[in-house]
Amino acid sequence: MKVPSHGMFPHVDQQGTGELSLVFLHYWGGSSRTWRLVTAALAPSFRTVAIDHRGWGQSEAPAAGYALADMAADAEGVIAALDLRRYVLVGHSMGGKVAQLMASRRPVGLRGLVLVAPSPPTPMALPEAQREMMIRAYDSRATIEATIDNVLTAKPLPPELREQVIADSLKGAPAAKLAWPRATSQEDITGKVGNIDVPTTVIAGELDNVDAPDVLRAELLPRVPGATMHVLAGTGHLSMLESPEEVAALIQGFCKQLT
Repeated sequence: MKVPSHGMFPHVDQQGTGELSLVFLHYWGGSSRTWRLVTAALAPSFRTVAIDHRGWGQSEAPAAGYALADMAADAEGVIAALDLRRYVLVGHSMGGKVAQLMASRRPVGLRGLVLVAPSPPTPMALPEAQREMMIRAYDSRATIEATIDNVLTAKPLPPELREQVIADSLKGAPAAKLAWPRATSQEDITGKVGNIDVPTTVIAGELDNVDAPDVLRAELLPRVPGATMHVLAGTGHLSMLESPEEVAALIQGFCKQLT
């Protein structure tokens, strides 16, 4: 479904019912359906709201406007339009950095923050040559498959999930594909995340080549008050596809502890 948000109409996938809503933000290259295995497991207990970021999935793709603040505004508009009064933000990678910015604003209704292999609040440290490789990662089926095998996953994905990842990455708008490696990943929000005042848990993949546990321990955990971390054994960056049962169980356990 399309939901009005500050002049945009992001695509949103909703499942389940419940007093507590879970709002899911996906990674650079993904879509709302990246979360479907996790939301299917959680929908019996919660209302799940998975959003396609601008330029990805079925959402609109403006020519410009792909900063963290733009993506945060889209998600905030969806939360307001759906009248979510008690919710937890769940952000993966790029979506995790968007979620950090949103949580730093201390919005009314936010009860907790789950960061899955999140991009830290610091600028992404990448040599220029590696950044150029990243820019071309989603150019074709061949480059996407190489990225899946060498960067994104530690466990082989079932064929249908692999095809989903390829299709989502191919579908991304050119502006959205370029914005993250060239600009948005370089945004520095370290001065803001100290304002986060809700319980925060981080889920990391032991074998993540993008946002490794050691990087998160150094760059994220010391900056987010009270944040704790769980490391999933044998898992890469796409933990919601590689280890969906474990991710869903950790989110459910976290939410049960919220007041």
